Amino acid sequence: MLTLKVHHIGYLVKKIDAAIRSFETLGYRIIQETTYDDIRKIDICFMEKDGYCIELVSPVSEESVVYGLLKRYKNSPYHICYETEDFEKDYQTLLTSGFIAIDEPTPAPALQNRKVTFLTNASMGMIELITDCRS
Repeated sequence: MLTLKVHHIGYLVKKIDAAIRSFETLGYRIIQETTYDDIRKIDICFMEKDGYCIELVSPVSEESVVYGLLKRYKNSPYHICYETEDFEKDYQTLLTSGFIAIDEPTPAPALQNRKVTFLTNASMGMIELITDCRS
């Protein structure tokens, strides 16, 4: 049995400052200022409204892991992040259940260097798996 809890919805944006202003208009508030992730070449900002957390993700160069996605999908939600108490067990369960790893688990600077990885599934698209804050 997986021990997953929704952490956030990842929202791909071209211009992070403009996106922040638009989400603020909707009542979202910044819960973590914009952080640069040099591993993935992206800027990230976390916002919250009514208990829901979104992660704004914006590529800073063509070498960014999401640059191609932005060209393809434009500004849009593109993944759900799940927090897990047992990263290795749940990661292996997902792999044996039809999910395919897109990358290797690596630290995420915007998430206090907690380990994250992205997986995809033909029936539902992309998800992110993150260690819980106690790990």
